[in-house]
Amino acid sequence: MEVDSVIVQEFLNYLRFEKRFSEHTAKCYGADLSQFSGFLADSSGRSGGPGEPISLSDHHDGLATAVATQTESDIDQLLFSVDVDAVRAYLAFLNDRQYSKATIARKLATLRSFYKFVVKTNRLSSNPVSAVRTPKQEKKLPRFMEYDEIKRLLETPPMDNWLGARDRAILETLYSTGMRVSEVVALNMDDIDFLGEAVHIRGKGKKERIGPISSSVLQVIQHYIEFRNKRAQNNSNFDTKVLFVNKHGKRLSTRSVRRKMDKYLKIAGLDPAISPHTLRHSFATHMLNNGADLRSVQELLGHQSLSTTQIYTHLTTSRLKEVYQKSHPRENADDGQEFES
Repeated sequence: MEVDSVIVQEFLNYLRFEKRFSEHTAKCYGADLSQFSGFLADSSGRSGGPGEPISLSDHHDGLATAVATQTESDIDQLLFSVDVDAVRAYLAFLNDRQYSKATIARKLATLRSFYKFVVKTNRLSSNPVSAVRTPKQEKKLPRFMEYDEIKRLLETPPMDNWLGARDRAILETLYSTGMRVSEVVALNMDDIDFLGEAVHIRGKGKKERIGPISSSVLQVIQHYIEFRNKRAQNNSNFDTKVLFVNKHGKRLSTRSVRRKMDKYLKIAGLDPAISPHTLRHSFATHMLNNGADLRSVQELLGHQSLSTTQIYTHLTTSRLKEVYQKSHPRENADDGQEFES
């Protein structure tokens, strides 16, 4: 839910149309700002529970004004009156309600971006969030699958029917390219370059990139397309431009991919906690394990910042440590100490 506020709506439109954020991401920012506004309203003595979204129907000392007049609403006034203490009180409020550190950090990042925009548009002279430190995060390494687990999963979907061929093609594409599941379901027929062995990818923030795709995976995709084209001939509602379609001939959703993968994980006897994104983690880890440089992996994954990709170096270091300990059990026993990277 987005809060009724002139400045918040301007900020969300800025994210959508200038920063080119997805609608989903913009809504998440809006929800965070709605909760923060509710907290401010409660703290200032207005009606409603703490942290609950508010709207212009909530009045305070006659400050509420119609958005159509282009004057600041009462909510805008609350947002503009925020100082460092108010931000810290909000973080304490979130912590008291046992939000995770990651969630609190995300909500703080929303406020930091929002107030940076407020300063940029000359509503405030300084950012009240700039002096607030982001809570220290617990570093969790992304999970990845072993090669034999990947093989078992990829070989599970049957190749003798169109749904099985489709699911095999999706799993092969996810792992062999490192694409996000949202990027895979967004693929159109003309995004696959069979001759050049490349795929056109529409990533986050409407950013596009070209990635390589192996000939073996292209053969699996071609096998699926043969099934797909036969079905399209008998279905006038079939979306002919979309690569991966559901049984009705419409674009497959990310949720459907997750459900299909859950089914194959169960059949293959693999951990049900594995997700489509785990295949992306596995791709990056296996690339680095086989000698790929970090910059190349960054480009293949479509990461804007190299620091995002660097998390995978911790995975490869952990693997080297494990191999070392297995190869040198006597040395470890003599030292009586854990090997440090």
